Amino acid sequence: MGLMLILLVAQFNSFYQSVLILFSVVMSTAGVLLGLLVTQSVFSTILTGVGIVALAGVVVNNNIVLIDSYNHLRRNNSSLSIKDAVFEAAKSRFRPVMLTTVTTVAGLLPLATGFSIDMVNRKIEVGGMVASWWQPLASAIVNGLVVATLMTLLLTPAMLLLPNMIKQYINNHRSARKQPDS
Repeated sequence: MGLMLILLVAQFNSFYQSVLILFSVVMSTAGVLLGLLVTQSVFSTILTGVGIVALAGVVVNNNIVLIDSYNHLRRNNSSLSIKDAVFEAAKSRFRPVMLTTVTTVAGLLPLATGFSIDMVNRKIEVGGMVASWWQPLASAIVNGLVVATLMTLLLTPAMLLLPNMIKQYINNHRSARKQPDS
């Protein structure tokens, strides 16, 4: 995580945006653990751990592209307000993020729920050897990706607005203090 932080700060020249991206990895891991609690599944150190690492790559990519779109809009269109830039970036990244999520979840959901297809014997097995082996990895990715997608599309844009909102609040509070009582 430390090496990722250094690389992200070098790319974005913003500690806040880099921490925001890494926070999404932590939240997606929380989504994996919440999914394990809800389904009462066992935490497999190897397979769930590999699922979390694979998930981190997808989550970081989605957030990097969203924040990069926001930075690109701010850099190339100075008349655009911060709020509008966040909205436009989130709107432009909605379809790619949803397509990534839907295709990944749809592809892994049968395996995550215990179904496997035996191509040799031409039958669908429930709770077969293949499904029981790969189920922790698939369920980790599915659970974490659902939570991470919500975070990428809702929480990340809101957190991009937060520093500007804090600055406005402080400026309004200072100007209210400077005005003499009538």
